[in-house]
Amino acid sequence: MLDGEFRMSQSLSKIFLPLLLALPLAAATWTEDFSSNPAATGWQIFGDTNLFTWDATHQNLAVTWDSSRSNTYLWRPFGTILAKQDDFSFAFDLRLTDLATGLTPGKTNAFEFTIGLLNFNNATNTSLWRGTGVNSAHGARNTCEFDYFPDAGFGDTISPTLIASNNQFSTAFAFPLTLDPGALFHIAMSYTAANRTLTTTMTRNGAAFGPIPDVIFSASRDFRFDRFAVISWSDAGTADSLLAHGTVDNITLTTPPPAVQNFSIARTNSLSQAQLTSRTNFFYTLERTADFQTWANSSPTVSGTGTTLLLQDTNAPAAKYFYRVRAERP
Repeated sequence: MLDGEFRMSQSLSKIFLPLLLALPLAAATWTEDFSSNPAATGWQIFGDTNLFTWDATHQNLAVTWDSSRSNTYLWRPFGTILAKQDDFSFAFDLRLTDLATGLTPGKTNAFEFTIGLLNFNNATNTSLWRGTGVNSAHGARNTCEFDYFPDAGFGDTISPTLIASNNQFSTAFAFPLTLDPGALFHIAMSYTAANRTLTTTMTRNGAAFGPIPDVIFSASRDFRFDRFAVISWSDAGTADSLLAHGTVDNITLTTPPPAVQNFSIARTNSLSQAQLTSRTNFFYTLERTADFQTWANSSPTVSGTGTTLLLQDTNAPAAKYFYRVRAERP
C-alpha cells in the first residue's frame, strides 16, 4: 500500500518505492466520485470511524464534522510529496445538511470545518490542537485548507489557508459568505509555484460565488503535503466548537508526476545499474536488500535532473538482492 511507502523526518521528506522490475507511470490526476466504496479505492480513516459513511444510494460521502471528537481524517495518499516548488490543484463538491456551533459545554464560539491537503505524520501527532493557531507545542503544520467558519461576529467566513512546516500561517478571509444548507457548492483551489499563490474559486448551484481572496505563501517558508483529506478537527485547546453534517463528492486532485518514473534495472559486467526518469528538487539513492528487513545504500546520492537518471550499484555483487529507490526532498 502507498501509505507504507512514505516516511517523513523533520528535515527531509522521503519516498520509499520497492522496485523489482518496472514501475508503471502513475497518473498525475485522480478523481473520486464515490460510485464505489472508498474503502476499496485507497481511502483510510484516522480517528473516529463514525464520522464518515459511504452513501451507496446517492454515491457520495456523508460527513460529520464534530469538534468534540478527536482529530479525524478520511484520507488518501496521492503518490508524491508536494513542496512550495510544485504546482497543484484540487476541487470538490460540498453540500451541507445542517451546522451548529457552541454545542460543547464551555465552548461557545464558532469552530471551522476543513477539506484539503495534509502531512500524515504531522496530522497524526497526538499533541496537535488545530484551534491553537501559531503554537510551538500544539500548532498545525503542513496543511492546505479550505476552511469555513460560521458567524463569530464578522459573518460567515471562508478562509483558504496554507500552514507551513514551521507552523506559520498564510491565509485570507472572505466574509460574509454563507454556505447555506441544501445548496450545492463547488470549490476549486489551485497553487501556482512561480508566484507562490493559492487561488480559490467557488460556485453555488452553478453560479459564481465569492470572490475569495488569493493567499500568498511566504518565500521564506516551505510545506510538505502527502495526503488529500476530509478533516474533522478537534476543538481541544480552544473555546470553540462545531457540529455539522453534509456530503462531499466529485473530488479531483492534480499533482506533478511521481518522483520515480519509468524505472528499470539491468546488470552489466556483474554490476547493477538503475535507470529512471527523475524530477528536479529531489535527491535519489539506490538501495538494496537480501531479506527485505535491512536496506543499505548501494549508490551515491545524486540530484534529480528532470530527465533520465542512472544510479550505479557500487557494492560487490551478491547471490540474491532486491532494489528500491529512495527519493528525498531537501
